[in-house]
Amino acid sequence: MTGQTRAVNDFVVKFANVNGSGSASANGLFVKAILRMGVAVAARNIFPSNIQGLPTWYEIRVSGHGWLGRRGGVDLMVALNPQTWDRDVAEIDAGGYLFYDSTKPMPASKFRDDITVVGIPLTALCNAAYAEPSKRKVMKNIIGLGALTFLLGIEQDVVEALLAEEYASKPAMIPANIEALHIGFNHAKHDLTPLGLQLKRTDAVGDRIFVDGNTAAALGAVYGGATVCAWYPITPSTSLAEAFTDYCKKLRHDSETKEARYAIVQAEDEIASIGMVVGAGWNGARAFTCTSGPGVSLMQEFIGLSYFAEIPAVIFDVQRGGPSTGMPTRTQQSDILSAAYASHGDTKHVLLLPEGPGECFEMGAQAFDLADRLQTMVFVMLDLDMGMNEWLVEPFRWDDSRSLDHGKIMTAEMLEAGADFGRYKDVDGDGIPFRTLPATHPSRGAYFTRGTSRDPYARYSEEGAVYVDNMERLLRKFETARTLVPAPILRKAPKQTSYGVIYYGSTSPAMDEALAGLETRGLNVDALRIRAFPFPGEVFDFIAHHELVFVVEQNRDAQLRTLLINEGGVDPARLVKVLNYDGSPITARFIQAELARGMGAVDANAAGEMAQ
Repeated sequence: MTGQTRAVNDFVVKFANVNGSGSASANGLFVKAILRMGVAVAARNIFPSNIQGLPTWYEIRVSGHGWLGRRGGVDLMVALNPQTWDRDVAEIDAGGYLFYDSTKPMPASKFRDDITVVGIPLTALCNAAYAEPSKRKVMKNIIGLGALTFLLGIEQDVVEALLAEEYASKPAMIPANIEALHIGFNHAKHDLTPLGLQLKRTDAVGDRIFVDGNTAAALGAVYGGATVCAWYPITPSTSLAEAFTDYCKKLRHDSETKEARYAIVQAEDEIASIGMVVGAGWNGARAFTCTSGPGVSLMQEFIGLSYFAEIPAVIFDVQRGGPSTGMPTRTQQSDILSAAYASHGDTKHVLLLPEGPGECFEMGAQAFDLADRLQTMVFVMLDLDMGMNEWLVEPFRWDDSRSLDHGKIMTAEMLEAGADFGRYKDVDGDGIPFRTLPATHPSRGAYFTRGTSRDPYARYSEEGAVYVDNMERLLRKFETARTLVPAPILRKAPKQTSYGVIYYGSTSPAMDEALAGLETRGLNVDALRIRAFPFPGEVFDFIAHHELVFVVEQNRDAQLRTLLINEGGVDPARLVKVLNYDGSPITARFIQAELARGMGAVDANAAGEMAQ
């Protein structure tokens, strides 16, 4: 038999449950207890798109080193779903552990010789303690949590304190939950021995917060001055609009009159929602919608209007598996091309690519400055992994002296002084014209907003030269955007290397661990994290300085690589695809194996894990 895995504050636990079984609360308590012990942890919920009955998984990465991406592999599987038993058992690394409900006997063929099996009769214990079916359903999870508390060395008083907080509004439930916790703990203490995986109190969390990207982006929108949100429910973006609503109720009511200083509309569909946003942007409000790939598909016509009529607006695109309905509760980075070139005709849109909740907050605010400054649609590209899962991040910071950048707005005083106002006139070569807001002046500064071709003074024209002049100006504006968007972040390898890797978004935490793993093997690769489109010049300089550049992304068609080739004229042979698109967040093991193989290193696990 393979020796047991032994580790302190560095392992992966995965809960295999049935959706609707009440396991989510216990899983959350498990993670929070580890955080309260000062140990860094990352949790990812993998759930189906129905309400209940289908399999769901909850994967927890415990890392004393601070790695917060998915590592790959499982050290402890808490297998509580008979439907997925074989798959769950197969996923455990050799030397790992299987925790299961042993109330009903299992044949030996259902286990593996290279793992340690830990059985505890959860159903029997629960049935003996509780007569009510509702209690049995809920308390079985808490009994299991109690057993794991003993097996992994979680401090029992920490879990008890969390239960008291969880049910502070229902104090009568606290004693029953603590009793269930003790039932599981005492049974495990009497019949079992602690696992080789242990948790020890440390101080690796500090003042960091545990928050999801949708909540962070919503707060960023508030700080960025957004006052209008029009949206239509769609997984996985709905919680962003809900969080914005909650924050507005707290922060956007007049202190004296108590009146709301915002407008939030749940529209009848995605088309109506983006229409309202564009209309609000034309009127001078900072407005946004939040959606996912299918919503972006429906919004194409209005996105084109925003681009061509030059109306500021923001779309938070929380990407999921596609095309069509695809995998609505799985993550991908598969809307990059559709967002960059959204709508028909020649269009190019600004994309912001946050790596996690911290940048969701920062870019959630910055998007509105860019939209106003550039008078265009700006996309903030989240994904389900980033948007719906809670990440451990530094507290958000805001400079109170920062003022909102509304860009080139012609005032009544400027018009009164006789300024020459041409709505689509490039006055200084940056491609960005002045605009006026409704009611700026009683008789000057008016123009006709249209989606058809026009001259610099907004007068309708179908003359080819006039059209070309306008389209060339829009390209100049896009070049200006290149100087305003967030710059890429470079990580140099310890030694000079001809290899580079480009990545973006939620791939970041797994990439950090993969790069460290490669360095321990003597494999050096420079890394560049892209944070926006259009790509700043540093991106193409990075490619030019390396013989081979891996492009790591979470979609089938290498969409970022396509953008790099199309926008920079890069030789495709120099950009190597590294693709994960099974709907699960990419793992450090997968990235490390693929890069090692691409660099010519022998690696027994070079195939990675995506297909598994």
